[in-house]
Amino acid sequence: MQTDRLIPRTAYQWMLHSMDEMPAVFVIARDWALRTGVRAELRERGIEALGMDAPGDAGRAIASGQLPAVVVLEAIAELAGDAAVRKLVEHVPTILIASRTETIPLFPVDTVFYRPVSVGEIVARVHQIIARGHAA
Repeated sequence: MQTDRLIPRTAYQWMLHSMDEMPAVFVIARDWALRTGVRAELRERGIEALGMDAPGDAGRAIASGQLPAVVVLEAIAELAGDAAVRKLVEHVPTILIASRTETIPLFPVDTVFYRPVSVGEIVARVHQIIARGHAA
């Protein structure tokens, strides 16, 4: 079966291991409202979104075969400072949600939003990144 002819190349690039699966987004945040709001809106739009409040959650998801097309990451020291999360961010387009009052070293990511930011702005940026055709 030649998937190149069935699916446009850019769409094929961001798909997970199975053609039946939608692109996945890891939403890694301690802030419950941020995590659940972004996750709910993405799922409403047909994008698989996994909410995670600890770095180990991402590791377990990857170990079970889930690979993200995009990561939404809350910029707090506990999450952004984790070595495994930083390694994931090196390989996956990431949207960093940073505070104007809490200072942590920022690292290269696709997009940085400073609070206050709306769920709609974050979800719109996720859509743009997926449309670009980035692969995990």
